[in-house]
Amino acid sequence: QVQLVESGGGLAQPGGSLRLSCAASGFTFGNYAVTWARQVPGKGLEWVSAVSSDVRVTYYTGAAKGRFTIYRENAKNTVYLEMNSLKPEDTGMYYCEKHLTNSIERGMDSWGKGTQVTMSS
Repeated sequence: QVQLVESGGGLAQPGGSLRLSCAASGFTFGNYAVTWARQVPGKGLEWVSAVSSDVRVTYYTGAAKGRFTIYRENAKNTVYLEMNSLKPEDTGMYYCEKHLTNSIERGMDSWGKGTQVTMSS
């Protein structure tokens, strides 16, 4: 079955960096777009970044643009989110989500359990 396992979260300081990883299994990873989304307590799930199956299309929210980079290694069935210049508002549970197709414009049908990112004060 489809599995998405996130890792790389932790405690970081403002201005610091983290690299999140999402290891996928149970499906042909290279055929599907992937999104990183974030859940903050008291708020809904929000997109952070997404990448199409062939890496030709990427998406970033305004808050992530210029600071985060999404990339994938299809040969390793893994997608990454490189986060730099971290800010307190980056705190949240980060989820990796598989899209229905190779396009980021289609919805998602699977997600992992998440990895927590916490910014120290």
